[in-house]
Amino acid sequence: MARIAGVNLPTNKRVLIALQYIHGIGAFKASEIVAKVGIPGERRVSQLTDQEVLQIREMIDRDYMVEGDLRRDTAMNIKRLMDLGCYRGLRHRRGLPVRGQRTHTNARTRKGPAKPIAGKKK
Repeated sequence: MARIAGVNLPTNKRVLIALQYIHGIGAFKASEIVAKVGIPGERRVSQLTDQEVLQIREMIDRDYMVEGDLRRDTAMNIKRLMDLGCYRGLRHRRGLPVRGQRTHTNARTRKGPAKPIAGKKK
């Protein structure tokens, strides 16, 4: 069981796919990491040596912001916008879409389930 950046990587998957389980690492960064360390693309996590796992762990710690640090940074950026009182911050504060989407219909992901209004008829 390889543990990198506080995440247990699934042992039966290819390294390229397993690295994407780490928050902040997508397909491009995973392929970049595998290429820099020099691991073949078809290698599985269970076939990695301790040295290779250590190399991957050190590279991620050194070059990429992942997991807790990334989540904290994102939360701080949103909090900064809210404290400034700019338009994007107000939208975050009210729980509405931030990037210009319509809210008359849809936007249920941000607004939550529909709340019935008493006495409203079509």
